[in-house]
Amino acid sequence: MIIVIYPSIDKILNIVDSKYELVHIVAKRSKEMAETGHYQMPEECYHSTKNIGRALEEVEAGYIIVKKK
Repeated sequence: MIIVIYPSIDKILNIVDSKYELVHIVAKRSKEMAETGHYQMPEECYHSTKNIGRALEEVEAGYIIVKKK
């Protein structure tokens, strides 16, 4: 059985410097989604049904801008 993760972590690591920073950003955004119910993309545009996956999709799509130091 092959499990495909969307979006690809390799693509996102071109945007974010490290996996640790990615985890921090996505966890924070996921919690924000759960608390407010606000999504930056229309809900039918997300591939994932869970907020963690949706936060990853937002990072990949450029809705979450990561400032590099």
